[in-house]
Amino acid sequence: MKKIITISREFGSGGHSIGQMVAQKLGVPFYDKEIIDMAAQQSGLSPDFIKKTEQSISSGLLYTLLLGASYAAPGTAGIPGNPTKASLSLPLADQVFNAQRKVVIDLAKQGPCVIVGRCSDYILTHTSQIDPKDVLNVFIYAPLEDKIKRAIEQKGLNPDTAKKDVKLIDKRRANHYNTFTEQTWGNRNHYDLLINSSLFGLEKTADVIVCLAKDV
Repeated sequence: MKKIITISREFGSGGHSIGQMVAQKLGVPFYDKEIIDMAAQQSGLSPDFIKKTEQSISSGLLYTLLLGASYAAPGTAGIPGNPTKASLSLPLADQVFNAQRKVVIDLAKQGPCVIVGRCSDYILTHTSQIDPKDVLNVFIYAPLEDKIKRAIEQKGLNPDTAKKDVKLIDKRRANHYNTFTEQTWGNRNHYDLLINSSLFGLEKTADVIVCLAKDV
């Protein structure tokens, strides 16, 4: 059985909901946006900044100088466990990634779980702290029209701009993943299972993942 399941997903494919269903069916913890708060504690950056930055590629000294002071969590400088001078010299995007990487590994070390996004598939198969045989990496996609419909109905996107927004969010996810992993987001060579959520629907897609996790 695969103990840790990572869910990478296109925006509007229902990946978050599918991940929740998988976790419920297996009786294991589910992590998605919770990782933001945990990474904030690790990095000393604010949760709001991490949320805005985690899928944006904005690197370099100027960006760090302009935004760093505005988004650093108050009262964190010099406290044990908070960023050192060396870590703060990194571009903020790198600080965010490193903090999330540590959280993902720590969560996986705690036991079986489902983790959505945050390059977790790459992180957990490229660390000596986790046996890659314990990890099932899933990529969930769907036809564009289905993603647009779900984004409008469930995410509240404006119907007039939904198509553009869905494409833009997926582009940002791909850029983030490709930059920090040096792999290609959605490439079949990097996942154990790629599945079209529109083919079976969300519930049955979750059932497929659960069956695979139990049988391999």
